[in-house]
Amino acid sequence: MAKKDTLKALLSRGVSEEVAALLLNKHGTLSAIGAAGAEELVALGLTEEEAEATLAKIGKQSPRSPAPGKAKKTVPEAAPAEPMEEVFNSRAITATEGKLDELAKKLGMSLPLKIITDVSRAIENADFGEDVCVKLLTVANRMYTSHLMDKNESAGVMAAHSLGEPGTQMNMRTFHYAGVANINVTQGLPRLIEIVDARRVPSTPSMEIPLVGIAAQDESVARHVAYEIEMTTLLDIASVETDITNMRLIIKPDVRKMTVHGLAAEDIVERLNKTKAVRGMVKIADFDIVVTSDEASYKKLQVMYDAIRNAKIKGIDGITRAVLSKTGGTWKIVTEGSNLKEVLRIEGVEANKVMTNSILEVADVLGIEAARNSIIHEAMGTLGEAGLDVDIRHIMLVADLMTNDGYVKAIGRHGVSGKKSSVLARAAFEITAAHLLHAAMVGEVDSLEGVTENIIVGQPVTLGTGAVNLIYTPGKEAKE
Repeated sequence: MAKKDTLKALLSRGVSEEVAALLLNKHGTLSAIGAAGAEELVALGLTEEEAEATLAKIGKQSPRSPAPGKAKKTVPEAAPAEPMEEVFNSRAITATEGKLDELAKKLGMSLPLKIITDVSRAIENADFGEDVCVKLLTVANRMYTSHLMDKNESAGVMAAHSLGEPGTQMNMRTFHYAGVANINVTQGLPRLIEIVDARRVPSTPSMEIPLVGIAAQDESVARHVAYEIEMTTLLDIASVETDITNMRLIIKPDVRKMTVHGLAAEDIVERLNKTKAVRGMVKIADFDIVVTSDEASYKKLQVMYDAIRNAKIKGIDGITRAVLSKTGGTWKIVTEGSNLKEVLRIEGVEANKVMTNSILEVADVLGIEAARNSIIHEAMGTLGEAGLDVDIRHIMLVADLMTNDGYVKAIGRHGVSGKKSSVLARAAFEITAAHLLHAAMVGEVDSLEGVTENIIVGQPVTLGTGAVNLIYTPGKEAKE
């Protein structure tokens, strides 16, 4: 594996760029890093906690013996966690809702509370009599029952067809944000595939960050918030020269760029002194910043250069660009990259309206219900952008299926399709021989309840007309 691929693999596992650069100075592959052990990683410049965390992320941690003369650490037992307090936020029924609910029950209608609430909100300030309320509920009930699915209807097949067929008409393209330079977001069929595949990182992660207060109205304040969010590296605000004669690096800050980003030379020194490879070696000399090597080695100088050239000076990890966009008279920020957890902490951001197109990040930060809503929102937006009108209930069914276990599953062999209870349904999807052999070894039983397995064995599917049995009893012949 090339070092470039190893670096990419380390970053995808959550290892920081600084730690990855230190590891790649000696080890070229993940297996070599995993076999090195914590002692060797500590010798490279990592702390013991970082070494343990890195090995855990790589997933190839090998048993290590303690160094001679070093006593084995005793891990203190964790205190038992206190049970969390359950918080209930019960909804109070308004007088109008109560009146409509009682009226619906009197008329023998079983309307959901959502419909009762919607009707109530529409007539909240109007003084209607009982006869008008009856008419409203009758119309609402007729519309509700006409949209119900018939008994034994194949809801899953209909949802799959309703999404799959329009998907074949979608073109492969990227959507360009209007009025925003060089911010492209994947749309069309590739984006729909990303959503149902539950990709950990989208091909073009992006966030829409509405601003609140002064930042929403004042462009200069909004730009300041954008610079707080956008990740600024050393090369964005300064140039780095190598002085081989004196074994040092000379950083020349760009005054204009430093002013725009709200940075001073002291901020750069403070940040670089936290970088492992150059810790304690960074000082201000006149108008420049000098990093002097502690040993006369060209390799050490190269390591120092690699460590500082992309060092983060300001901003949020993962967000490479943050640009302003004005819609409806208020400013918002559109980003390349996504880091929902950190963005929600920034002052001036309207936290309850921040959107990201990374569904699994929503699940990690806000929970599974938010992830379900994110799947629906992203899928509807993608289809709507292509001019396709798909009933939201089909997408809701897919979102429910992907999230009903408490985590986001893909629609594929590693998710929904690969975990069906039917052996034949799994075998018909992918890796036929492996599924059949495993089922034979463990003695699985298939009860033939779904569509696929019944078609395979050649009997009627237990849906629609196949779900009922018709029995005809001929009458006795009339006597002449």
